[in-house]
Amino acid sequence: MLTDLNLWDNKIGPEGAKALASALRVNGVLTNLELWNNNIGDEGAKALASALRVNVVLTYLNLRGNGIGVEGAKAIGEALAVNGVLTSLNLQHNYIEDEGAAAIAEALRGTGVLTDLNLGGNEIGSKGAAAIAEALRGNGVLTTLDLSDNEIRDEGVPRRLARRCVSTRRC
Repeated sequence: MLTDLNLWDNKIGPEGAKALASALRVNGVLTNLELWNNNIGDEGAKALASALRVNVVLTYLNLRGNGIGVEGAKAIGEALAVNGVLTSLNLQHNYIEDEGAAAIAEALRGTGVLTDLNLGGNEIGSKGAAAIAEALRGNGVLTTLDLSDNEIRDEGVPRRLARRCVSTRRC
């Protein structure tokens, strides 16, 4: 029984991601999927997001460095809003920018299970960071948030959130 699949750095592209998404829709055992550095882009991210809407076992998804932009991030955000099992998502080093960050933030408002989120290196600015900060006010589940290597300025981090993160080392 395969529970962990590591395909990082294989150049599977959007078509490979679509094939994996088809398998994930009916999969009942895979809990961890490593797909970083595969150039899946927005189309591959949309396909995987569609699978996340119905998959009830995948808890860890790593999509680091896949050329995912705003549209892929929006699709993933929409899927997260209805997915009740994914606890860890890595979108580090993509291109989701403020608009994609806002879509992910919207999902954070409603999700009750995502505990680990990595959005480092995504060209997120102060508007995206502010959207995430606002979403975290009503989220008591997320324990690890990585926003490193973005374009966030001090106006993107509300003082209340900054105090909470520094004092508890948790955001």
